[in-house]
Amino acid sequence: MTTRTFFVGGNHKCNGNKASIKALVSELNKVESKSNVEIIIAPPSIYLDYTQSLVDSGKIQLSAQNCYSETKGAFTGEIAAEMVKDLNINWVIIGHSERRSIFGESGELLAKKTKHAIDIGLKVIFCIGEQLADRQSSKTEAVLSAQLGDLKSLDKKQWDSIVIAYEPVWAIGTGVTATPDQAQDTHKYVRSWLKDNIDETVAAKTSIMYGGSVGAANCNALAEKPDVDGFLVGGASLIATDFSTIIKSASPKTI
Repeated sequence: MTTRTFFVGGNHKCNGNKASIKALVSELNKVESKSNVEIIIAPPSIYLDYTQSLVDSGKIQLSAQNCYSETKGAFTGEIAAEMVKDLNINWVIIGHSERRSIFGESGELLAKKTKHAIDIGLKVIFCIGEQLADRQSSKTEAVLSAQLGDLKSLDKKQWDSIVIAYEPVWAIGTGVTATPDQAQDTHKYVRSWLKDNIDETVAAKTSIMYGGSVGAANCNALAEKPDVDGFLVGGASLIATDFSTIIKSASPKTI
């Protein structure tokens, strides 16, 4: 019997500086996690190299918050997946709701980014999630199906390099979170979508993280759910005590 890897990711977004990162990492380096639990933090790209120099690489991995779909060129302000790889960083977040809604990134672009990142050896945390209006009008599954459908062109082997992060947009940074049962129901749907549209083995093996106002107070109840395989944490990932509590709540599921 094996277990799906439980991922605890900290997305720092546009927050932090050298002093705060140093203080945070010094505390996180002390945290002991369970077997088959991966801890990943994503500082702003300008601090990736600095953070890499501080983390205990045996415990903590780094992720870029974004990357572009091209190797190089006249793309001011972008970073290439190859640049991320050049820093010996193995992860990138793609499709976060803020990239979709604020920066207007299309499903087509996100699929292109994902394929390119995997092709050059990165692993991808691929974010999906619905707006409040979608949830209220019972369109959650339709929205997630469309977002996941952007990845249908990937082959089954490429799915070995993908972790899904379900983040209800109405719960990101609002203090409102999906209930454990709401999270479980949606994660169960995502897994069924993978089974029906990609492959049964992919569905069983793929870890599905939950994001959306995850904190020290609700992480244990969420982590117990059978299809919740981790967390993508925003604000609480900047607070060492809270993020440490979330790491300790990890509960890898047997498959």
